[in-house]
Amino acid sequence: MIVHAFLRWVETARAADRAKAASVLARAYARARISAEDRRGAEMAMIFLLDDPAPKVRLALAEALADCDDAPRAVILPLAEDQPEIAAHVILRSLLLTDGDLVDLAAKGSATTRMLIAHRAFVSRPVSAALAEIGDVPDVLVLLENAGAVLSRRSLARIADRLGDDAEIRALLLDRDDLPSDARHALVEKIGTALAGFGLIQAAVGTSRVERITREACDLATIGMAGEIPAAEMPALVEHLRLTGRLTPVFLMHALCTGRAEFFAAAIADLSGQAERRVRSILSDGREAAVRALYETAGLGRDIGALFAEATMLWRREAKGGDGGLSVSERLLSQARTAGDASCRSMLELVERLAIAEQRQTARSYALIAAREAA
Repeated sequence: MIVHAFLRWVETARAADRAKAASVLARAYARARISAEDRRGAEMAMIFLLDDPAPKVRLALAEALADCDDAPRAVILPLAEDQPEIAAHVILRSLLLTDGDLVDLAAKGSATTRMLIAHRAFVSRPVSAALAEIGDVPDVLVLLENAGAVLSRRSLARIADRLGDDAEIRALLLDRDDLPSDARHALVEKIGTALAGFGLIQAAVGTSRVERITREACDLATIGMAGEIPAAEMPALVEHLRLTGRLTPVFLMHALCTGRAEFFAAAIADLSGQAERRVRSILSDGREAAVRALYETAGLGRDIGALFAEATMLWRREAKGGDGGLSVSERLLSQARTAGDASCRSMLELVERLAIAEQRQTARSYALIAAREAA
């Protein structure tokens, strides 16, 4: 009876009074201060108030019901689709919104709606996946910064693919330990592309040199990555590098000469189409003729394959204790100069440049660590 009287009163009351009444009704419902027999009537009254033309009335409902675990979904869902200042209370706080509700809201809502969803205290894996697929930079930035958001590796890779050109997105992704290695490499490439296209750098250094420097920097970053990622991720990284044209003879030789054995074996297995176990067996114990044949099967060619076979023999000796003195790449380059093989010498000079750049990077890291310890 009280609810019936309330509905009759609403028809003539002022907007401010209606808002106060809506707040009182919704809070009484949320705090279970309404008798069981009047509860259904109260639900009908709140559903009726959803059509109130005054936003402050609907806002009063949203504020009162956002934290109510048993609020009527018939009230909560329309409020979540209302104008942003009303919907924000429900989207940010209501536990009644299911993953399906949130995915639907993200799909048909505005950028503001998606940002509110990304701000929730907990964002499930499916909801994060939806935002990763359709979100724009601002709402995805919020998602990546939200400690309560659960992002799968697939979603992280999708964000990298869609929005990796944005510097803030790149920085947040690269700071994550769970970013897949192939996505990490793609972001490193995007950084190189961004730097190469920067007009001031091109003017100061020259376009061709910038391209070479960025290419070497990307190769060094990838080699470092190849030495750190888990074995389970290796095939995906190798496949990504092959599809992007990064498994060049220079890159592979640098990987071999610097002892990235796991990565190198996975790369040769991918290129040759042979089982990785067989490839590992040939590389570690096979005769030189078998090693040459393996490299030719991988598409390296006879001359380059012979050089790789020679490098493999040197690498084996170094792995067993080494000869001391020169590195594998330095010994290979010395032999190539003596033999006068122009194509092999050219490739090895590029490898040597990569090796020197990596040594300089290592020296910088060592100096930085030493400075911190001394401080």
